[in-house]
Order: sequence, then C-alpha cells, then structure tokens
Amino acid sequence: MAGFPRAAAAQIYSWRDQSGVLTLSDRPQNAAARAITVPVSPSLTARSSPHFEPLIRQHASQQGIRPDLVRAVIQVESAFNPRAVSPKGAMGLMQLMPATAKQFGVIDPFNPAENIRAGVSYLRQLMDRYDHDEQLALAAYNAGPGAVDKYGSQVPPYKETQAYVLKINGIQGSVRNGPGARIYRVTEIVDGRPVVKYTNTKPTSGDFVEVRR
Repeated sequence: MAGFPRAAAAQIYSWRDQSGVLTLSDRPQNAAARAITVPVSPSLTARSSPHFEPLIRQHASQQGIRPDLVRAVIQVESAFNPRAVSPKGAMGLMQLMPATAKQFGVIDPFNPAENIRAGVSYLRQLMDRYDHDEQLALAAYNAGPGAVDKYGSQVPPYKETQAYVLKINGIQGSVRNGPGARIYRVTEIVDGRPVVKYTNTKPTSGDFVEVRR
C-alpha cells in the first residue's frame, strides 16, 4: 500500500573462524562463507521505552547481562509491546513461552516486571549453558536449546534464527567485551538463603567465582 515503507532484504554471509566463532558479515571473507538473505525492516533501529528502562537495567545488572542486549531482544521479540502474543503462544515483552514462564515462576506474563525478570534470567541460563557465547544464547532463545545442540553447539541453519541473531547484533551495535573482560558470580546470603548475582565489579570480600568472557 502506498505511503508505507517496504521491507528490504540484505545479503549476509556466515562462517566460522578457526576458533569456531560464528561471524556474520555483508561481505564474504573466505571460501567457507555461506550466503543467506535476511529481511530487514527500515524501522528496526535501536530504541527503548523510558517506562521499561529501570526494569531492564535492574535485571540486566542482577544477571550480569548488558542492558543493550536486553533492549535489543525486547525490540526484536515484541517491539516493546507488553501485550504481544505470537502465533506460537509466546507472550509479552520478551515473548516467553508458557513452559519458560512456568519455569521462572511467572504468574502474569503480561506484567512487564515479571516478564523482563524471567526473560533476562532465561538469557543468563542460556549464556551459562553455552559458556558465555552470546550468539549461541541468542540462537537458543529463538529456536530453543535443542536446536542449537542438534547442530553441535552452532547457530542452527534456519533463516529465521540467523536473521534473529543478525538483527539483534545490528541493533546493539555488535558490542562485545574486549579480551580479558570479566564478570563475577557472587553468592550472597539473604534472609538465610543463598542468592546468586552477577557483577562486572570485583567483589572486595565474600565468596565469588571469576568468569572470563
């Protein structure tokens, strides 16, 4: 229809380097590069909602995940619509599937506080599962861990999943931690119960585990 922008398509190449790291680029760098066509929406740009920003920062900090990554996931998943429902039944801002919502004790998946808490906790779980490989965590968030495991801990060769990873990387500017960057897994005792938190600041006391990424 006239007056509405049309979705464009980008030719993207994917390959893995000698270390097994997945690379996505608009230019092939070696003979192993495989071309994929990715639909790109002209309105898909980095943005957020002031209403949700405190929740994003709170839960990203608690789980040791960059707020940029959480914002990008929310934008691609729901465009910051807390009432969004997918054809497959995924719900809310971070598009929680019913099983994931149940796993993380979500009562109302359309409540932004509950949804973001569970979605970020799930991202943390996936990051731990794939040794802090952000690309694999994102692929698993989209296609499920079973799909990533099926292809030998690689991003599955699904156009939707590869486009998903690419879009999120584009929105967040492909920010990466530099060599030697660290996060710390800290166990604190709150009301007599151990509570695990993540931080990029080295604790001055107490028990903690250093995690390189």
